[in-house]
Amino acid sequence: MERAPEDASNAPRTGETEKNGKNGKNEKNEKNGKNGKTEKYEGTEQAETALELLVHGVGGTTPEEMLDDPRTVRITGDDTAAVFRRADDADAESRPEDYRGRPVPEAYVWCNLTSGNGARALWLLLLPFMVVNLAHWMRPSTRGRARTVRFYGLLVRLAGLSLTVLLVAAACEVALDLAAWQCAGTRACADRHSWLGFLTPEDSAGGWWSRPGRRLALAALIPLALTGLLWYLSHRTWSAYESQQPLTREREPDEDTDRTALGRPGFWYGRRLVARLRAAHTAAGLLTVAAAVGTSAAAFDHRPGGPVALDALGRLLEAALVAGAAVVVWVVCRRGRSERRLDRELDRRLVRRLPLAALALLALTLVYAGWERPGWESGGRLPGDAAFGALAFAQGLIVIVLGVIAHLLHRTHPDARAALHGQGGPAVAMLACALGGVMSGGVAQRVADWLDGTGASIDGPPVVLTWQASVIPPLLLLVLLLCLWAGRDTWRLSRAERALVERDYPDEPKDPARTRRIAHTRAMAGLTDRGPLLVAVVSASTLLLGAAALVGALTSDETPAQAAEPAHDFVQGAAETAQALGSWLIGLGFILFVTWGRRAYKDASARRTIGILWDVGTFWPRAAHPFAPPCYAERAVPDLTWRMATWTRATGGRLVLSGHSQGSVLAAAAAWQLKPSVRKRVALLTYGSPLERLYGRWFPAHFGPAALSALHHEVDCWRNLHRPTDPIGGPVRLPGDCGPEVDRAALKDPMAYGRTDLHPLPAPILGHSDYQADPAFAEERARLLARLRPELPAPRAQDTSGRSSA
Repeated sequence: MERAPEDASNAPRTGETEKNGKNGKNEKNEKNGKNGKTEKYEGTEQAETALELLVHGVGGTTPEEMLDDPRTVRITGDDTAAVFRRADDADAESRPEDYRGRPVPEAYVWCNLTSGNGARALWLLLLPFMVVNLAHWMRPSTRGRARTVRFYGLLVRLAGLSLTVLLVAAACEVALDLAAWQCAGTRACADRHSWLGFLTPEDSAGGWWSRPGRRLALAALIPLALTGLLWYLSHRTWSAYESQQPLTREREPDEDTDRTALGRPGFWYGRRLVARLRAAHTAAGLLTVAAAVGTSAAAFDHRPGGPVALDALGRLLEAALVAGAAVVVWVVCRRGRSERRLDRELDRRLVRRLPLAALALLALTLVYAGWERPGWESGGRLPGDAAFGALAFAQGLIVIVLGVIAHLLHRTHPDARAALHGQGGPAVAMLACALGGVMSGGVAQRVADWLDGTGASIDGPPVVLTWQASVIPPLLLLVLLLCLWAGRDTWRLSRAERALVERDYPDEPKDPARTRRIAHTRAMAGLTDRGPLLVAVVSASTLLLGAAALVGALTSDETPAQAAEPAHDFVQGAAETAQALGSWLIGLGFILFVTWGRRAYKDASARRTIGILWDVGTFWPRAAHPFAPPCYAERAVPDLTWRMATWTRATGGRLVLSGHSQGSVLAAAAAWQLKPSVRKRVALLTYGSPLERLYGRWFPAHFGPAALSALHHEVDCWRNLHRPTDPIGGPVRLPGDCGPEVDRAALKDPMAYGRTDLHPLPAPILGHSDYQADPAFAEERARLLARLRPELPAPRAQDTSGRSSA
């Protein structure tokens, strides 16, 4: 099988052997097979027709832009994702003679899977769930450590479960504790909020809903609705995005799916695991609400001289809650993904009965809490403040153990390019827990300030949440210092790049302003490679600050401002400032979060800013958290696989899979899903690709050097284009002789330094976009097509040095 040289523009000619094949036969005989006859593929004449399947990247585009034609038709697919052709090419298969020497272009448009109406911006509120799901896929590559790998996945699933409990507990804190228990039970606070009047004993003249237990039961509808909404969104998005079954096929003798899990038949279809996790997390949310309601009533009933019947019922409910929590943890720990086959089956009893049992237990708890209890009045905070501290401690412990496991895995098979030496997963898991804690603590503190106004009529949220909200200002200060440091390094790199820019354009008259712009763009593109350091520093600082906040809350049992009162005035002022700023910053951040999310799905430029991070996060299946945003690749990868398999089966023709940016990742994932015999008929052209720069470094177990090298050998040929000004794409960097075969030398950007006959106006700096505008794109595509043969590719030819010929 022939390969493209490092620089196709300077490739040596090999005469008729390269053009017509190793035996030097004429092109006509080669196209028609060894006997010079036309072959048949399911009744379709196999001419030299070739297909170029274009896959766009982040930000999306239109089929008209991809195909450079205002008239396009949809040939397969729906309004969510579809394949388009030019109107003139709609019947290309019936006119193979019209496509001699050029491919039939098709465009796979999948942008509606990740964008669309502005309501999807609310998915940003599920960011902690998405981030912890990412940690599952960031494990280091390893060999022969199956049990350790399973334990790694188990720990990430437990971290995801803790985030669900934390989110629902935060909703309970706001609705039950702050509003129904503290504010509605305090005359001074309730008078400022008339909507709480019917819950206040004084204002309602002892009305039915003014009893503490009934107030809690009514307020429980808010976290109950939140849990139901999360269940509904998870179930609905699974049906809309992830229920597409991959192409079923028989395993071929030479097939090896162990080089990367992405080639396994069941990788993009995990129905059973998602359903199991959805049941467990839904039950966990319902049990959290039941615990928040029932523990306060049980604490009152357990007092000496309390009613015996209610005391016994309370103890039974507490035992049932503990048993339910144990079942939920057991379900989450029981088993992970099954990727070697399609996971079509469901745990019917578990899926149906676990959430229903938790809902029934919650209903009994609400009835129990609403029972008449003379003398029961609300005061202070709800019992169970220690739950938030226990959650924070458990999350920190999980992250530390996860770091130890990741180190053991990385040590067995070190990868020099892996982000943070294999600690990317634990670092990202820490960030997910920090996001959950900051959002929970900040929202609770903000709601408490809003309910209480400027007075001190209520106790406010648990002190551990206040401490967590108070660490936001020092953390943001640290991030600001890191940004300043990165800016200084970028400025230095920009100055160093000026000499390289002048060397790349040696025969051009020098323009200092033009040189500075090009050098600055290159330097800014390099910030992507500093991402691991930023994540490491922020994650480690978050762990230390979170530990300090937990220790401060447990040792003082006071808010930071109260705990700092005996200290120096400077320390006291800093504590008060951090506490106040933490509350306001989380409120401001929440508003900015939603508005920025809505703008990102309406404004193309804003979407490109965060598009790569969001598309990386939702590329992976929901293996650790069922309430994470849906995985668009579970629709896109089967779509591409089906299209390539049906094309090659119907025509036997040549196929170039052309992927830009995130589209190159989808293209690689789809190629891995093909049968080896079909994969050998496919050429891969990637440009602006994050396959190694982002995925290879952060997801080494799935896109590491071994996996990408295997892909290079299994497809017919692969070429990759990149620019030094691209902040997302980069070289694939395969080891040894494979690297130059795949990566073309970096393209010049801009294509012309000054004004020329071809560029009478200043050429733009393209960065991550418009790779097709460079002549190298058409050149590499033509060479890939020339190397593809209608029949199965021959073995790689060996040159005199023993290397595979280009």
